[in-house]
Amino acid sequence: MPASGLRCVPATYAGRVTRAHNNSNVLCLGGKTIGVFEALDILAAWLETPYDGGRHDISPGLITEAELSLMECGTWPPDGNDGYSSAR
Repeated sequence: MPASGLRCVPATYAGRVTRAHNNSNVLCLGGKTIGVFEALDILAAWLETPYDGGRHDISPGLITEAELSLMECGTWPPDGNDGYSSAR
């Protein structure tokens, strides 16, 4: 079952960036791919990184819009225009 409102990121450099840019609220740490000390460093950076907001406010809005659309009608984007169709 989908969980509404979660913005998850696999942890690497992206952990800090998605926290700052997308306001991620779930962090995934791969037990087989990340050592204990690296995991602690990533966790500390992720917890200490504030959301930048400003020009990044569009990202969480788009994520929420996609999430709501997928939960309601099962397709994204709702108008069928993914922005890439004309480039193919």
